[in-house]
Amino acid sequence: MKNYSKLILKMFEAFSIERWNDLIRPFDLVEMDKAAEKMVLAYIIGKYEEAAGHKINWNWMVNASLFDLLKKIALCDIKAPVQDLIKAEYPSEFLRLNEWVLNQYKPYIDDKEFFSQFTIYIGQKAKSIPIPEDDYLTSRVYLAAHKYSTMRELQMLKLVNERERYEKIEKELNASLAKYSELRGLQLLLTKQRPFEFLLKIEQLRFQRRWNQTPRVPYTSVLGHCYFVAAITALLQKECGTPLCQNRLYNNFFSALFHDLPEAVTRDIISPVKQATDALPQIVKRIEDEIVGRELVPLMEDFYSAELMYWTSDEFENRILVGGKAQAVSFEDLNERYNSADFSPVDGKLVRLADHLSALLEADISIKHGITSEHLQSGRANMLKSHPVGKVINGIDSGVLFEEITA
Repeated sequence: MKNYSKLILKMFEAFSIERWNDLIRPFDLVEMDKAAEKMVLAYIIGKYEEAAGHKINWNWMVNASLFDLLKKIALCDIKAPVQDLIKAEYPSEFLRLNEWVLNQYKPYIDDKEFFSQFTIYIGQKAKSIPIPEDDYLTSRVYLAAHKYSTMRELQMLKLVNERERYEKIEKELNASLAKYSELRGLQLLLTKQRPFEFLLKIEQLRFQRRWNQTPRVPYTSVLGHCYFVAAITALLQKECGTPLCQNRLYNNFFSALFHDLPEAVTRDIISPVKQATDALPQIVKRIEDEIVGRELVPLMEDFYSAELMYWTSDEFENRILVGGKAQAVSFEDLNERYNSADFSPVDGKLVRLADHLSALLEADISIKHGITSEHLQSGRANMLKSHPVGKVINGIDSGVLFEEITA
C-alpha cells in the first residue's frame, strides 16, 4: 500500500490558510472552504453542460482541484494577481517557481502516477503543456467555478468593506467571468435563478463549525470538512485492489463532497447526541430525509436531483443502483461484479473511513497545538479504538493508517 499519510496531513494545512486577509472579514475565509465551494459550483455548472449533451471529464476536474489546493498550500503567501504577473512578465521564473512547487511535494507523494499527473497539470496551468481538446470544456467549467466562487466570497465581504477597498477586484472578477458567459449554469447563477438559491443553502455549511461544543484549532467548517473527506477518498480509493471505473471514481468523490448536504437544513448534530438512544440515529436520518425532500430537492434540477439523493441516502454503505433503486453490496462484489458504470457503484464505507479520518485529525491536531478538551480527547480515543490495526475497510487497513497519521 502506498503511504498517503504525509500528503493528507499536508492537505490539512489548507484549513489554516486565510483568504482575503487584507479586507475586513465577517467570518473565517480559508482555502479548504474555497476548494469545497468551487467544486460544488463545478458540479452544478458541469451538470448543465451534460444536460445540453456535452461531455465533462470529471476525473480531470477532481484532480485539478486537488493539484490547485496543493499548489496553493505551497504558495500561500503569494497572492494570485502577483502569480499572474510573474507568469505574464517573467515566464522563465514562473516555470522555475512551478518546478519548486513540485519539488516541495516529492517527499509527500509516494504515488508516482499521481505525481506525474500533478506535473502534467502544473504544465497545463503554465501553458507549456496543452490541455487535450476533449478536456477544453471541462477546464472552462472548472475555471468558471473558480472565478464565481471567488466572486461569491467578495459579494459577502462587500457588506462590511468600503467600496474603495474592493472596487478594482470586483471589476477584474466581472471581466474574468464574462469570458465564460456561454455556460448556462453560470448564466443562471449570475442572474440568481434556481441554482443560486440551491447554492445559498449549501453555503450555510460554510458558516457551520464542526465540534461546536469545544474550543479547537484550526476551526473547520462543515463544507471544508466535506471537501477534505472527498480529497482523502480520492487518494485512498487508489488502494481498493482493482482499477476503479470512471463512474465509480466520480461517485466516490462527489458522494464524499455532498455527504453532509442534509446538514444545510438540519445543522450538524454531534455524534454523542445522535447516539443518545438506540433508536435516535434512525429517527434523525428519517427526519433529515424529510426536510431535505421538502427544502432542498425543489431547488435541484431534475437532471441531477436523483443523483444527489443517491449520494446522500445511506451515504456510508457500499452500494449500486439496480432498476433505479440503491442496493447495498459487499466490497468484494463492488470490485468483482459491479465495477462498471452500468451499476453506478459507490465505495460508501471508504467515504465513512475518510470521514472518521478527518474527525480524528480535527481532534488530534488541535490537541497537539495545545488546545484540548474532554470532547477532543474522548473523540480522538474513540476514533483510534474504532479502528484497531488489522481492521480492513475497502482494502485499507484503517488501524495502520490511523496510527501513521497520528504518530
